[in-house]
Amino acid sequence: MAQLGFLRLLLVVTGNKAFSLEWLTVKNLVLYIPKEGVAAIHPDFQAEQDYITNAYEILDRAHLQTQKLHTMVESGRGGTHQARFERDVISDQVNKRLSQLDIGDASLVFGRIDQGGTNESETFYIGRIAVWDEKQDPITVDWRAPIAEGFYRATGKHPMGLTRRRHFASRKKVLLGIEDEFFGEDIVDDSEGPVFKGRMTLAATMEQARTGRLGDIVATIQGEQDEIIRSPLSGMLIVQGGPGTGKTVVALHRAAYLLYTHRFPLEGQGVLVIGPNRVFLTYIEQVLPSLGEAGVRLAVLSDLIPRAKVRGYDIERIAAIKGRNSMKDVVRKAIQDRQRPLRKNLRIGYGLQRLNLTVEQSEEIVREGQRRYKRHNSARDFVRDQVFQKLAESSKHQSLNPEKLKNDLASTLDMRKTLEWMWPSLSAEHLIHDLFGSRALLQSAAASFFTDEDIEALYRSRSLHALEVEWTSDDVPILDEAQAQLGPRAGYKEEETIRTYGHIVVDEAQDLSPMELRMLKRRSLNGSMTLVGDIAQATGAWAHDNWDGIVDALSHKSGTRFSQLTVGYRLPQPTMDVAIRLLRDTQFGFNPPVAVREAGDEPRFVHVGIPARLPAMVVALVRAELEKLGSGNLAVIVPDTHLKTMSESLHSSGIGHGLVDAGALEDQVTLVPVSLVKGLEVDAAVVVEPTEIVDGEKNGLRALYVALTRATQRLAIVHTKPLPKPLQEER
Repeated sequence: MAQLGFLRLLLVVTGNKAFSLEWLTVKNLVLYIPKEGVAAIHPDFQAEQDYITNAYEILDRAHLQTQKLHTMVESGRGGTHQARFERDVISDQVNKRLSQLDIGDASLVFGRIDQGGTNESETFYIGRIAVWDEKQDPITVDWRAPIAEGFYRATGKHPMGLTRRRHFASRKKVLLGIEDEFFGEDIVDDSEGPVFKGRMTLAATMEQARTGRLGDIVATIQGEQDEIIRSPLSGMLIVQGGPGTGKTVVALHRAAYLLYTHRFPLEGQGVLVIGPNRVFLTYIEQVLPSLGEAGVRLAVLSDLIPRAKVRGYDIERIAAIKGRNSMKDVVRKAIQDRQRPLRKNLRIGYGLQRLNLTVEQSEEIVREGQRRYKRHNSARDFVRDQVFQKLAESSKHQSLNPEKLKNDLASTLDMRKTLEWMWPSLSAEHLIHDLFGSRALLQSAAASFFTDEDIEALYRSRSLHALEVEWTSDDVPILDEAQAQLGPRAGYKEEETIRTYGHIVVDEAQDLSPMELRMLKRRSLNGSMTLVGDIAQATGAWAHDNWDGIVDALSHKSGTRFSQLTVGYRLPQPTMDVAIRLLRDTQFGFNPPVAVREAGDEPRFVHVGIPARLPAMVVALVRAELEKLGSGNLAVIVPDTHLKTMSESLHSSGIGHGLVDAGALEDQVTLVPVSLVKGLEVDAAVVVEPTEIVDGEKNGLRALYVALTRATQRLAIVHTKPLPKPLQEER
């Protein structure tokens, strides 16, 4: 009987059933599992249940005590400014502790490790958060603590001092099962391929129905995932991983780990998580709070421009133009075009005399402002002061004070017009609204960088005030670039200063344009970033074919590290086999992830001979899947052009469904356009018209690959048109 470097023991008690024990060999694992019918219970089962119950009681007492402290702090009123300040600080800390203690329905304790020999053995219980008893003895240690590393990393070859690793399967406070792994020198590791810790616990987790929200994996983190999570803070870490390898949850757990390990300075500097769209943020929003970290900011890029009203996207061609790196030069030239000398000499009356500012003097002032200041708005006061200085010098009375002159004339119409012409105070919204709304301004700013056709594509009619404009997501990095080059206006410093963060996590980073990458870089305080993605799933106007361009755009002196996730947990192997056909003959088809779940339903291909019957067939497939799913969820993934028709068909057939952009996966059935499906996970998927998905996207094969790799259980592909050639093979 082959062994894996450790002996694995599984005992389960469910409800009132009793079990006997029998040996079973599964894929080189030695399992000890219960056989129904005979009363046989693990000798540690009740003790472990009592321990978990006690841990919850201590957690409840800690929560109650913190709640009482919160009530005391909130009830205090008045006092000195110092007292109010101290009360606010205490209240903030109490609120943070309350959020950490609130673990909701998640299990508190999920593992145990035994270290050392019989004479010096130590036992630690691994939990979602740290819990201490009244004597300050640890009841559970935080999963992020250094002592917990062996729970995630120990193997037969490298036991990390462990003699046993125990996994608990539980539902809230109730212990359902125990899975043990024993380590020792007398156990030979002759395993091949990936080694999974807590395999039975992991399998049970993967088989659970999806809830419409991404859950944490803290109880089932595997070795290669833990290595990424605990990677050092400094520098940029790029994580490449295929579908279902856990990129997103690994990145979020890394954010939680870094905050725990580097509480100072990260709590003050902030941690930012950037997702590809708001649907995705809704999908992941519960993960970090479930890990006791509620202070991380989740955002899409448009959230970082708080005043702008952002809705929708540009078509791919225009998005590609707006995302070019040269757009930064267009913005710079557009700003320079607003830094203008006078067209004719200024003569302004002051008392009984006329004061003068010549064109030549205004040219000198503009040049000096450009030389001295990197940001446009920072030079506004300088230009204004220089204008009044030159006007004062033109006086016949040498004693004329420029400051008095400024106080007397600054609010006059002539002076306001002069300053607005020479060096206006500009917001990013006004600058870009004016730029895109004028062919002349676009031609002046962009002619050296873009073709006439590109310039015309950027033009849009200027009919609204800048603050009323609805911008697209592709405008956001241009607005941010403008804000960075303009700097904050006087009186708007807090609102218009770009905030930086101590660590930034970016999901789906393979799709970011050069301008979006610039936007991220300027928010990084010190170059500490985690980027996760999959080049094979890159889609959209700026899909990257490798990581080189991204590294170049975000390069920092602290360096770049690469990691790869090689094991797929979401997809059964039959689904992965079909999906990988799409990319097999492309540069993206190498090294697909190894699927943990070798068995699974074969993807179902359904051809509809008459196109008019397509909606009815989709309805029939949805009904059939719902009968099998139980409480699981289902996504109908369609080309964007089919969204309205398919929604009407489902509705008229009495099938309630949600639209993904109106609340992620809150309904059991969700209709998802292929452009928004990336990053989501469902139990079953119906993919409609794969050929239209391929033909309708710039990176069509990769877009279809994304669509085919969302379901954890079953996949149906329904089509009226011939399938893409890679899917026709081997059928």
